[in-house]
Amino acid sequence: MPLHLIKLCVGCDSIEDLASWQTERLRARRRAGEKKPRLFHRTFQTPKRAAELIDGGSLYWVIKGLVQVRQPLLDIDEGTKDDGTPCCLLILKNELVPVRPTPRRAFQGWRYLDTAEAPQDLGRSAAGSIVAMPPKLRKQLAELGLL
Repeated sequence: MPLHLIKLCVGCDSIEDLASWQTERLRARRRAGEKKPRLFHRTFQTPKRAAELIDGGSLYWVIKGLVQVRQPLLDIDEGTKDDGTPCCLLILKNELVPVRPTPRRAFQGWRYLDTAEAPQDLGRSAAGSIVAMPPKLRKQLAELGLL
């Protein structure tokens, strides 16, 4: 059974916002000359359970107090920050999968998330209608247990 990570998506307002950020980062890397740019997220701590994470795990993003979307993990690698300090790279698949919006309190860094505790993926028809809702309405409905 795969293991997942959960992380706050600070500064992001919606799933569409996250998708736009990631698309722009890939474009910038292509303009910088990378032939096959990788989509990644930098983090200070390296997960000790990396093998379990890349065996079908995902990074679940908390956006505006709700777990709203997951992104499959492809690999975990070593990297450096812009200032040269070492960091961990969570290599992500360029795919955002909407999940049942689930309230989640703020926390620092990332946390492991067992499959049994992970929000379920939304079906294609449900995902389209829920993602189309304004984020505030999505949050209110999730808090009421209606999503």
